[in-house]
Amino acid sequence: MASSGSLNSAIPDGPLAEKWTKYKSKAKLINPANKRKFKIIVVGSGLAGGSAAATLSELGFQVDCFCYQDSPRRAHSIAAQGGINAAKNYQNDGDSVWRLFYDTIKGGDFRSREANVHRLAEVSSNIIDQCVAQGVPFAREYGGLLANRSFGGAQVSRTFYAAGQTGQQLLIGCYQALEKEIQKGGVKMYPRTEMLDLVVVKDEAKGIVVRDLTTGEVKSYAADAVILATGGYGNVFYLSTNAMGCNVMAAFKAHKRGAFFANPCYTQIHPTCIPVSGDYQSKLTLMSESLRNDGRIWVPKTQEIAEKIRKGEMMGNDVPDEDRDYYLERKYPSFGNLAPRDISSRSAKEACDDGRGVASTGLGVFLDFRDAIARLGEDTIRARYGNLFQMYEKISGENPYKQPMKIYPAVHYTMGGLWVDYNLMSNLKGLHVLGEANFSDHGANRLGASALMQGLADGYFVIPATLPNYLAGVEPGSVTTDAPEFKAAEDEVKGQIDKLMNVKGTKPVDVFHRELGLLVWDKCGMARTKEGLEEALKKIPEIRKDFWENVRIPGKADGLNMELEKAGRVADFIDFAELMCHDALDRAESCGGHFRVEHQFTQDDEDVASGFTNEGEAKRHDDKFCYVAAWENNGPGIKPTLHKEELEFESVELSVRSYK
Repeated sequence: MASSGSLNSAIPDGPLAEKWTKYKSKAKLINPANKRKFKIIVVGSGLAGGSAAATLSELGFQVDCFCYQDSPRRAHSIAAQGGINAAKNYQNDGDSVWRLFYDTIKGGDFRSREANVHRLAEVSSNIIDQCVAQGVPFAREYGGLLANRSFGGAQVSRTFYAAGQTGQQLLIGCYQALEKEIQKGGVKMYPRTEMLDLVVVKDEAKGIVVRDLTTGEVKSYAADAVILATGGYGNVFYLSTNAMGCNVMAAFKAHKRGAFFANPCYTQIHPTCIPVSGDYQSKLTLMSESLRNDGRIWVPKTQEIAEKIRKGEMMGNDVPDEDRDYYLERKYPSFGNLAPRDISSRSAKEACDDGRGVASTGLGVFLDFRDAIARLGEDTIRARYGNLFQMYEKISGENPYKQPMKIYPAVHYTMGGLWVDYNLMSNLKGLHVLGEANFSDHGANRLGASALMQGLADGYFVIPATLPNYLAGVEPGSVTTDAPEFKAAEDEVKGQIDKLMNVKGTKPVDVFHRELGLLVWDKCGMARTKEGLEEALKKIPEIRKDFWENVRIPGKADGLNMELEKAGRVADFIDFAELMCHDALDRAESCGGHFRVEHQFTQDDEDVASGFTNEGEAKRHDDKFCYVAAWENNGPGIKPTLHKEELEFESVELSVRSYK
């Protein structure tokens, strides 16, 4: 359907570098005594949700925090490995707020909002200070100063890290702050509780409906504002690096209630994952991008050598240097093995499509530490990456100190999410969205070590400053669960549960999830085509019909039932996959993680990269698609309505993204 006009992003006026400072100086405030009158719901307890809940409670607000895990300590933020970016310039290598801002804008292929990204770069330094004060054990140099390492898409070292478990250590710091507020009574925690609907009263978000995952009880909670910090939707692909419980349900329920979903086709494929090992594998394992600091990526130059490796007739270390193709170093000499994730992933796919893949399936390339160990010594490599090497060996059965790792791209992060303005508020008033659940900072491709940066920036520093702008116009406690909208939403949730339980088909939930995931990966994964997307849009309604006629959910609804949990999530994944394919089909260009095969540079295109060919690189069409695509829900099987937020670049020049 056609666009219904441009969205108001509420960006402050004035020079880019002064917008956030100017915003805060004029932002509305609520006095400490009145803050205690407001109730805030936070859904999600990872780095974004946990930091928001703790900080808002410290400011004096009443906070109800919900998570489906048995503890906020188990949020998926724990799985982040490599690091968190900040423009501290500790290495004195030329970093600055501007460079972090520009690298992020460029890394997102010029498809993100300038003002939000610059604010993120400004706030980044404060995050490190906050986390150090909480006791996060960042790696340190010999003299005691915080250490930094490099990550993809940057030519400076700005990534702070704690071995290969940065997310875990940051979450422990956040968790301690949250638990302190729970103990004080400012935060009431609801673990093992899943949000199944958003309650909208007079066009404003005022509560949620949840299901207790232990007892099965369906219950409503009211608040003066709702914050969603529920992560991304990568598990629509079935196989991804996400925990198996990660889902799109909370965001999609909000979408069905009127919140616009922005850029759902922007999904990130991470180049450094352990390859698929079998048809019925349930998830994939990420190997941190930090490994690309010292590891070199290569495949054999010939299909014959690759075939011998696949058959086990030859090992990676047996291949002489003259027969190795270090393809990232060859194609992108300025960035080499630290080229951004989307580019690195497509390059791995190209090598494997050429018959030079090294895993048994043919879908794998080498990540080799031979040269780094010879240069630095095994002890140094072990100190930097030891837990990652141990994890690889446990999963693959191969010693990465002796043989090169095998890696292949896999679904990892999602740049799309609910549309938000500069305040992090959805088009649906009162609904604020933080972290990976919103679309705002990463454009069409996220650079490594930026997810933790955004989650903590949103929770610790942005939402505490922006939320009062909404609350200042709200009478605290004016909406309670007595409002008829709560009863209506509860009845809908119970009706959906009954509908799922009463199908009584013959196929387990995972059968449908796997079928959907393979379809979406094939037609809307690393490469997309018009024909493939149209085929997916024909197939998805068939999967939906089969699901609602043949899914089987054992057990009962009034108690612990993990199959029922999965069924609800897969039902939303089916509808969401349709939205994602509509977005990918409508965006007839290539940018970042959205690679339309029909839109790439050829030999006939002008060479704009100063002596290097751009053949095969993503080709944007800025004259037609320099906007955020925000979709309005019209129901399953009906094409959503497109709303556009035109992207205006005042401080950077749109150019062909080159890492040559």
